[in-house]
Amino acid sequence: MVVSISVVLLLLTLAVIFIRNCSLKVSHALICTMLGFYLACTSMAPTIHSGLDATADLVSSLRP
Repeated sequence: MVVSISVVLLLLTLAVIFIRNCSLKVSHALICTMLGFYLACTSMAPTIHSGLDATADLVSSLRP
């Protein structure tokens, strides 16, 4: 759950930065948001979730 919230906050921050720099229009951000919700309802959702969990575990195991 913590990883999901962190990823959502990261993506939200990136979207806000892109919108402020006029690189991403609001309509594009809304389309990306709708795509995310639709992907969450598909059969690919568990695969995406496990991929994000594996990536988060890999990143958390790295020591600088």
